[in-house]
Amino acid sequence: MSFRTKVFLSITATVVLAVWIVAGVVSALVTQSFERRDGERTAALITQFRREFDRRKLEVARRLDAIANSDAIAHIAVDLVSPQADLGKYYDEAQNLAREQSLDFLELVGSDGNIISSAEWPARFGYKEDWLLQPGDWKEPFLKRVELAEGAALGLIMVRTVKTGNGQLYLAGGQRVDKKFLDSLPVAEGLRIQLFQNFEPFASGEAPGLVGEIRKQPLNQPGELTRITPDSAITGIPLFGRDNQLLAILLVESSRSELVSLKKYIRGTALLAGSGAVMLGLALSFWTASRVTRPLRHLAASVREVSGGRWDARADIRSSDEVGQLARDFNRMTEQLVEQRDRMIQAERVAAWRELARRLAHELKNPLFPLQITIENLQRARETPQFEEVFRESTATLLAELDNLKTIVGRFSDFAKMPSPELEPVDLNQVAREVNQLFDAQIHAPGKPPVDIKLELAENLATVAADPEQIRRALRNLVLNALDAMHAGGTLTIRTGQLEGKVSLEVSDSGAGLTPEECERLFTPYYTTKLHGTGLGLAIVQSVVSDHKGTITVHSEPGKGATFRIELKA
Repeated sequence: MSFRTKVFLSITATVVLAVWIVAGVVSALVTQSFERRDGERTAALITQFRREFDRRKLEVARRLDAIANSDAIAHIAVDLVSPQADLGKYYDEAQNLAREQSLDFLELVGSDGNIISSAEWPARFGYKEDWLLQPGDWKEPFLKRVELAEGAALGLIMVRTVKTGNGQLYLAGGQRVDKKFLDSLPVAEGLRIQLFQNFEPFASGEAPGLVGEIRKQPLNQPGELTRITPDSAITGIPLFGRDNQLLAILLVESSRSELVSLKKYIRGTALLAGSGAVMLGLALSFWTASRVTRPLRHLAASVREVSGGRWDARADIRSSDEVGQLARDFNRMTEQLVEQRDRMIQAERVAAWRELARRLAHELKNPLFPLQITIENLQRARETPQFEEVFRESTATLLAELDNLKTIVGRFSDFAKMPSPELEPVDLNQVAREVNQLFDAQIHAPGKPPVDIKLELAENLATVAADPEQIRRALRNLVLNALDAMHAGGTLTIRTGQLEGKVSLEVSDSGAGLTPEECERLFTPYYTTKLHGTGLGLAIVQSVVSDHKGTITVHSEPGKGATFRIELKA
């Protein structure tokens, strides 16, 4: 991933994350504020309901007191004392009294519990109201299930008693608690109030939603519950009668459509802001690239030039910030590298010429001494009768030493003028077979130590781009080095292989092996472990392999032979 892409992604992610965090915080704050306001409105409505309920209690008590103190009730109380009183004439008296005081319910009940007159259900004349005979305090109004001809209703009931001699007359009256009652409450916009009368079970046997949860609570004073859905928040308030019986549930529903719409608006705004953030991140990334990544790319190009061998490459300095300082430090580094390279090249050249001169002097000294002795012998034997014999021996010695000199000069010449490889497809298996045939006669010549050559050639070996003559020369030098290491004979193995896009060529011997120190210096020019040798054979092999962009390694232990491995790209 490029630096520009990283900058773009980081800027975009930061802006988008910031936008969504802000949107989330705003949404949370709005939700919290809305729920707080909704709770306040619901609490205000419930408080208003309770105030209205208390006001209605006072009003019912006042109206029922007015009936209890009326002349009509006084006459009825007097008649109740007389055993011959005709109570039938008061059949519709409760309706008249209820109508005068605007009461929905009113029953006149004697001291024995029999109904004398009923405003809500006149046909119940003579029925008993046993609940009035139970001991209790009738000072406060209360909720009660009222039986009507068309069904049950919920009423706010007040009871008053009027003394009648040894007995008393009960007055039970009140108002209906229904939709009309709820409509009288001032309800804020977005709120809706309902009253569920808990008289009969639902047809399915289970009340829905919040009502069902309240009904499932313990019978002794279930508590208030609130449930929040995506569209609304509903609060259920249980309403009880005198015996703590659940008679009704007040449902206050607050619509959350405004909150839902607001949240959608916030999400839409955040999405637009996020899209804008992506565009902003793209613009900022290009601007940042022009200010930061472009100089870095130029600097990286300069670094690649230096790694490719152009040590005099310089970075373009166009700023005074950290990137400009980095470019200036890079330029100073390349200048120092060039200076150090020049000094190293000069020092290496001097060291190479000194080493070459030392080696050449050493190698030439050995054959020059026999040449000098031979010529001196010829000079001394010139006047003697044995001159002919001495001459033949001396000329033979001279020719042998001259051949030796020619060989030494030829090796140094070969090492000095290694040509550039002329690449073409080369089959290393074929090269191994050709070198094997070349050394076969030499290995099996009379007087030579017995050596067994083994060819372990991989099948379907890929070709390599190489100079066939230089590869043959390198392999010949490795084979000669292996034969020199096996003075008493042994086994020489030439092996080829292929792995991970590379082709390998190995030469193994069963000679005396090498120490780790010898392995480290083995490819150094003019270094040799042999009594007679220039130390150039393995240096030439390494030069050939290096020119072919390959590698050569040696693995050896004292007494266990050595293996030279060449790896070239397939």
